[in-house]
Amino acid sequence: MVKIAAVTPNTIAEELELEVGSRIVRINGETVRDAIDYRFLESEESIELEVQSGCGERVVYEIEKDAGEPLGLVLAPDTVRQCANKCVFCFIDGNPDGARQPLYLKDDDFRLSFTYGSYVTLTNLGPRGFQRLIDQRLSPLYVSVHATDPVIRQRMLGVSLGGEIVDQLRMLTAAGIEVHTQIVLCPEWNDGEQLDRTIEDLWAIGPKVLSLSVVPVGLTQYNLNRPIRLLKPEEAARALAQVDRARERALQERGIGWAYAGDEMYFIANAPLPAASFYDDWPLTENGVGSVRRLLDDFDAGIADAPALAGRTLTIVTGTRMGPVIEPLGARIATQTGADVRVIGAENTYFGSTVNTAGLLPARDIMRVLRNEKRVDLVLIPGESLNEDDYFVDDMSLAQLRREFPGATIQPAFELTTALSLL
Repeated sequence: MVKIAAVTPNTIAEELELEVGSRIVRINGETVRDAIDYRFLESEESIELEVQSGCGERVVYEIEKDAGEPLGLVLAPDTVRQCANKCVFCFIDGNPDGARQPLYLKDDDFRLSFTYGSYVTLTNLGPRGFQRLIDQRLSPLYVSVHATDPVIRQRMLGVSLGGEIVDQLRMLTAAGIEVHTQIVLCPEWNDGEQLDRTIEDLWAIGPKVLSLSVVPVGLTQYNLNRPIRLLKPEEAARALAQVDRARERALQERGIGWAYAGDEMYFIANAPLPAASFYDDWPLTENGVGSVRRLLDDFDAGIADAPALAGRTLTIVTGTRMGPVIEPLGARIATQTGADVRVIGAENTYFGSTVNTAGLLPARDIMRVLRNEKRVDLVLIPGESLNEDDYFVDDMSLAQLRREFPGATIQPAFELTTALSLL
């Protein structure tokens, strides 16, 4: 059963006087296990809706509506399926104490993969779970493969499951399910010949495997070398060459790039970022594939419209990785706006210096660098460092950060020129 969290006004649900706190038991005789079931079943034209009230009374409603018309119910969040793997590179195991509580949640939930694009391993699905994917056409899915060699994959996942990933993907794609795949590249584990094998195996499954993204392993000071180490520049460069070979074949045979490397791989290898055309229709920016290129191109397109800020001091705080990237943009902002611009790549003392991405920058490190500034006036911070409730990874809120600098304007920035217009 799923719980009703809200009823949308002027909908069928309001007309039926369905109540918050009641539970959806069945639709057309089918048990409603979660929001995916509900969405799948409510799309029918004729619905027999069984509802249980807060006091336990059950009522059945006969409903006729247009196909696809929603009933107007907002459901309470589903319980997330937790990950039972013990991945040797698990970033959650590298969290310090006191982080934002959701950061400790190990999810491996195919429903989140379908709904939000999070990557899953498929190790917690039995035959009935796979059949559900097929019956409900939950597509596309995002699958963490890492390696197609059964022994290597099981070693990386830390469990005796998962070795049948190629067979699983063949079954899903044969049923029409499309899949985006991912490799977290770990040196001396799944790189080199293993990376070539994985690329070949995934390509051979067919065009329903929509993409492959290869991203370098990320480690904090708490799980570095336990047992995974970071990629060396020459290893990242070799992986880029392997991805490029796969991409060249994909362009020739299917007309798409298909294989992509994460932005961080280029930074590690000291290689230039590809042009926008490399990323096709930008399917993987949320996975760190092409997000920096998009930022740079958006900046070029919008800088001419930046507001006049003469006499103001603008401080742009980012991670150490993006500091050198943002620095020349800061110079252009100064020329365009007249502001005195400072770009600061703040070291991450929370996770350790191996974590250099802007999205994991804690409030405490932003505060630290701002307190060292002579003047804190206008400030841009990474928008990715905040969750939807405006909390940083160290569980401090944006409101708390702003209270520390009462005379300043502190603005989260997902895209620089848009953020400038909000200052």
